[in-house]
Amino acid sequence: MSSKDTREPVYEAEIEIEGTEGQAVVSDDVIATVVGLAAAEVEGVAHLSGNLTKEVIGRNGIKNNSKGVRINLIDGRVATELSICVQYGYSVPRVAKNVQEKVRSAIESMLGFASDRVTLHVVGVDLDRK
Repeated sequence: MSSKDTREPVYEAEIEIEGTEGQAVVSDDVIATVVGLAAAEVEGVAHLSGNLTKEVIGRNGIKNNSKGVRINLIDGRVATELSICVQYGYSVPRVAKNVQEKVRSAIESMLGFASDRVTLHVVGVDLDRK
């Protein structure tokens, strides 16, 4: 029996929060921003890495805190995928583990959602020494 996940992810979706005072909707852009900011706070993360369009936007002065972050909603749980560059001299496995923990914690504590999984791609090493 295969353990492969056959559920279809939902992209560009919104999560609705039911309450006694009405309804709040949290867009995936908000979730992606929270994830991006949480990852950027981890020591050893040089920066998040995104696609070319987002890189150009960033260089032109428009702040994009969700660069390099992809959000999937599966059965009401948030699955994230993000790409980072690690600063030279830091342990890649340690930084990756810390990013996953920080992102999971931010999703659960700041947004109140369950975190399904945090998939991290380390796509480079930043050689600039600060």
